[in-house]
Amino acid sequence: MTIDSHHVEEFIKTFESKQKDIAKFAGCQKVELLYDVACPNILYTISHWDTEDHLQDYRDSGFFEDTWTTVKKLFAGKPEAWSLKQVEA
Repeated sequence: MTIDSHHVEEFIKTFESKQKDIAKFAGCQKVELLYDVACPNILYTISHWDTEDHLQDYRDSGFFEDTWTTVKKLFAGKPEAWSLKQVEA
């Protein structure tokens, strides 16, 4: 997510205040926030879910809707999201 450079700290504080609540959702193994070393206003939330259904339940929650309403005004660009799966060797 590209965050307006004037709002990076606000975004980080908002994430930190909600991180434990996100992690309490059924099926959430871990949630973390990372930033691009070259562009510190580009941030990534990485979350690990037991199943795609658990992730969708989170996305469909009022908690997510409220959080999204709070943070979307901080973006400097269109946010992107991917669902990834680890390659099993």
